[in-house]
Amino acid sequence: MADAEDIIYGRNPVIEAILANKEIDKILLLSSIRGPFEKEIRMHCKERDIPLQYVPSHKLDKLTKKNHQGIIAFSSIVEYHSIENIVPLLFEKGETPLILILDGITDVRNFGAIVRSAEVFGAHTVVIFEKKSARINHDAMKTSAGAILKIPICREKSITNTMKYLNNSGFQVFATDLDTDYYISDIDFTQPCAVILGDEGEGVSDAALKQCDKKFKIPQVGEIDSLNVSVASGVILYEILKQRTV
Repeated sequence: MADAEDIIYGRNPVIEAILANKEIDKILLLSSIRGPFEKEIRMHCKERDIPLQYVPSHKLDKLTKKNHQGIIAFSSIVEYHSIENIVPLLFEKGETPLILILDGITDVRNFGAIVRSAEVFGAHTVVIFEKKSARINHDAMKTSAGAILKIPICREKSITNTMKYLNNSGFQVFATDLDTDYYISDIDFTQPCAVILGDEGEGVSDAALKQCDKKFKIPQVGEIDSLNVSVASGVILYEILKQRTV
């Protein structure tokens, strides 16, 4: 259930929020709605890169008992950035960029903990995607201890296009993978790089694994086959900081 202050419901309030350039996470629209209103919403979402999802009525009813008129928007507590705007600024400042890419991580508390580690260990930005990403809500903010407001969050459409852009910009893109023979200590993180973290259940997507420059894993001796993704992010980011400060 969303926090009450996170949602905007009703046709006019949602349109007004969009036209006022209020930062919006995504919009849910009743799948049976057709005609001018649906076209207007679709147009605004396309112009502003707002994810639009068509859903059945029971999903909207579950979010609010009020008269939602077939549409609900989730307001965002952060301003999203574009990776194509962030990367040039980092190079202009003489930084060695470190970017964290989250592939299919939907748990808000894991997301908040990852962003907290990213800020502590010096990552320059965290990239999420329009689909299969955690909502940045008050739970995520609390878990991050406010770090979500201290590090830029980029929201992109495609992980493969993002990786291609980073490669063309001089980045090495690495991904975590339990099936590789390389360990984290085998990777050179002193260059401009991005690290992809995947969901604990499915890991990094096959498309991203095929496109990345190298895969690595964290050594372990216990019987459990993987770490919680937020814990893994802390281990990885610490190794990167250690390499860059030696």
